[in-house]
Amino acid sequence: MNTIHSKNQMDLGVFHRIDINLYPLFIAVYEQKSISKAAQILCITQSAASHALQRLRQHLQDDLFVRAGSKMLPTPFSEQIYWSIKDALYAIQNVSMQNQSFDPSMVQSLKIALHDEIEPLIFPKLVEHFQQSQFNIQLSSIKLDRKNIAADLASQQIDFVIDLEQNFGEKIQFQKLQQDYFVVCSQRSEMNEALYLSSKHIGVSSRRTGVLVEDIFLHRKQLSRQVILRCQHYSTALQILVQQPSAVLTIPKNLLANLQVADCLNIFEVPVELPKITMGIYWHNDIEKNERHHFLRSEIIKIFA
Repeated sequence: MNTIHSKNQMDLGVFHRIDINLYPLFIAVYEQKSISKAAQILCITQSAASHALQRLRQHLQDDLFVRAGSKMLPTPFSEQIYWSIKDALYAIQNVSMQNQSFDPSMVQSLKIALHDEIEPLIFPKLVEHFQQSQFNIQLSSIKLDRKNIAADLASQQIDFVIDLEQNFGEKIQFQKLQQDYFVVCSQRSEMNEALYLSSKHIGVSSRRTGVLVEDIFLHRKQLSRQVILRCQHYSTALQILVQQPSAVLTIPKNLLANLQVADCLNIFEVPVELPKITMGIYWHNDIEKNERHHFLRSEIIKIFA
């Protein structure tokens, strides 16, 4: 059975094994009898709260809380330590955090998941902005994994995602940053709808299978085109265009502006109607009111305003 040891002399050597940040979660779960409600109070995701509680259980060697219906009820050991932990947290708060407002200079890191193709458009702007703002923030560009966006944001493995607009579920919030539109790139000297639809096309997608986004919209208009090959990057497609005099590449204009275009290639407006491409920032709903995230989100949105 776990017991609380009372010592007259503090053993400072044990503190490197103690994560004090876990204890506010203990108080919140104890008082709310719910991990999800505790997570909301602490402005973290439920997934992050569950992982933190598991670490505290391992450290204290006790279950701490057991589920009874929809409630999380404290174990006898949790009942025993509740007031000791709460008093300790009050003491820490009174010493260091009482009435202290959020200080942006305390933000140390920013982790954003970006697609390979989007990174050259976005990441240099982020670096420039935060350097000019004189914030000492370590920026990290993380490879985007669209299958795990919701889970990565929920567990706070990443702070934000910047990607094309799509639905990742009700827990994931989105705000538009900028719009782009498709253009056509080819060695051809002219371009019209008939030529566009009859030409051989190079498709670009990092997905192994699936219909390309341009074809989704063409099919809605009962139109089709012939895709002769498919590659992962637009830079590769532009090199192949040099070898294929009659081939056509449909590419977002802003992406094209950041790539090397051979002199033999011409750029045209798309002769069929395709929708604009909306790109924006994603974050998890559970951290909507977190001051650190609100500050970082506001700074990112400011860049593209």
